[in-house]
Amino acid sequence: MRRLFSSLAQHRLVGGALVLAVTQFGASVMGLLRDRVLTKTFPGLDVVDVYIASFRPSDLLFQVAIMAGFSVALVPLLAKYKANGEQREMSALLSGVTGAAALVFGVIALLMGIFFPWIAPSLTNFEGEALELYIQFGRIALLTNFLFVFGNAFGQYLITIQKYWVYGITPILYTLGTILGTLYLTPYVGSFGPMYGTLAGAIIYVLVRLAGLLWSGYRPAFKVWHPDIRELGWLMIPRMLALGALQVELLLFDFLASGLPSGNLTINAYARNFQSVVIGVAGIALAQSAFSPLSQAAAKKEAGRFWIYLKKGVGILLILTVPGAFFLVLATPIAARLVHLEEVLDVFRVALTLYALSIPFESINHLLLRAYYSLKDTMIPAFFNVLNGVVAITLSWMLLDRFGIYSLALGFTAGQIAQMIGLWVLLPRKVRALR
Repeated sequence: MRRLFSSLAQHRLVGGALVLAVTQFGASVMGLLRDRVLTKTFPGLDVVDVYIASFRPSDLLFQVAIMAGFSVALVPLLAKYKANGEQREMSALLSGVTGAAALVFGVIALLMGIFFPWIAPSLTNFEGEALELYIQFGRIALLTNFLFVFGNAFGQYLITIQKYWVYGITPILYTLGTILGTLYLTPYVGSFGPMYGTLAGAIIYVLVRLAGLLWSGYRPAFKVWHPDIRELGWLMIPRMLALGALQVELLLFDFLASGLPSGNLTINAYARNFQSVVIGVAGIALAQSAFSPLSQAAAKKEAGRFWIYLKKGVGILLILTVPGAFFLVLATPIAARLVHLEEVLDVFRVALTLYALSIPFESINHLLLRAYYSLKDTMIPAFFNVLNGVVAITLSWMLLDRFGIYSLALGFTAGQIAQMIGLWVLLPRKVRALR
């Protein structure tokens, strides 16, 4: 029993994955509840279409300018100091990176907000009142992502020190903000209720993560530089292309869907949201749990231990995601009822089934990407992320006239398969360099 409880502690691979799976499931449930509340509050789906689409431009900027560095390099750099017990350097690195990132994204967001009315018409097919709402929502989304600069930097620190409960609970609180805003602010501010709730949720998200860091020994300082930022910058350049490709893919998916009859954008987004439940509970949870151990194994050049973590992770993912995808398809009528899409059940069923096919491939991709990042290689992942986007966008565009909304799910799945094959084939050569 002692060994069992030890293996389930949050600082162990399986225990950390279990914590993240539980919290990710909670976040997914909250996400589905948010979708249900949105569609019930705005049954015509016009406002929901705009709400979903309005985050794409700022998400693109945030992912390319900020998460390109955070997601690939910050954990390995922090893990280097953690492996050597250098707590003070961990705090200094996080403070410097957070300050520099906030300065960069703050300037970009300000400029984007000023010129957004002239940029927006080229990003969507919305017109008239919908376009005006899209512009105003988009500006609030920029402010939300500015707060996420701090929240996501703090999150990388929590992953490094393997404090997964705080890391995992905060997305639940963020989504709760959107739900409460939709329910209680909409009667007073109309369509802006969900956006104001989302902004409030982002503030709570940042404050709770900061409290978790302070409790764990982090000592903040006002900095906009650290010597490791130079290395982080070089590592993030390829990742910028990769995340840019992903966000462009999502932006173009919304662009294509917004040209179809009203509601298609929401149907596609909600089908992807249900698919992401399994991805979050299995793929992302296990990949995040494995990231710090993989990074520490790579830092100590322990190739054997590196492979043990990776192969164990892939095996667990296959056991979880294949039946998970199957049961998700069976549960389509329940899913449609949860988000008030019963009237378009047949369309929703096909879209969700096609997205479900991608679940094992995308889950393994999350783990493989972090394996490369732990080796401080961002070039190969960037290439195959871009390939993923190119395949998905090209196939979706080619099949749009024939298959309509289904072409988006077909393209997405094909892109994930192409990425997984490429990442897996080239990884052994990278790991051999550790010896």
